Amino acid sequence: MDEFDRRIVKALRDNGRISLQELSETVGLSPTPVSRRVRRLEDSGVISGYSALIDEASLGFGVSVFVSIKLDRQVDEALARFEAAIAEFPEVVDCWLMTGNRDYLLRIATEGLREYEEFLVGRMSRVRGIASMESSIPLRRVKAGFARTE
Repeated sequence: MDEFDRRIVKALRDNGRISLQELSETVGLSPTPVSRRVRRLEDSGVISGYSALIDEASLGFGVSVFVSIKLDRQVDEALARFEAAIAEFPEVVDCWLMTGNRDYLLRIATEGLREYEEFLVGRMSRVRGIASMESSIPLRRVKAGFARTE
């Protein structure tokens, strides 16, 4: 990726709705080569899609909880079964397979702690193969980012 590609990626990361004309002015190339470069970046997977940033709290999901999960077994079948179960829970907005003493790190978004408790006790704790769970409630977000571009 050259400097122009990096500028394009950064500009699109900052504003996915930027017009081709504005993008070309921002990166210092005419619209035709910028269009070709964007298409190439999309085709190569550098740009994997476009979406809107949603404020979860304004939709009523004001509480995030991070949950560390340890499975009773770390074999492919157990991992696949856990991941399939998690995919069915809309409360789970992020799920990462981890190294270290925990197998997964999840971010759960709920309306409040009562809904989180109901989710944890009524649904999450019933997923087969979980040996232990540890919840952490963040106080505030200190830094947020979308993707590293430089």
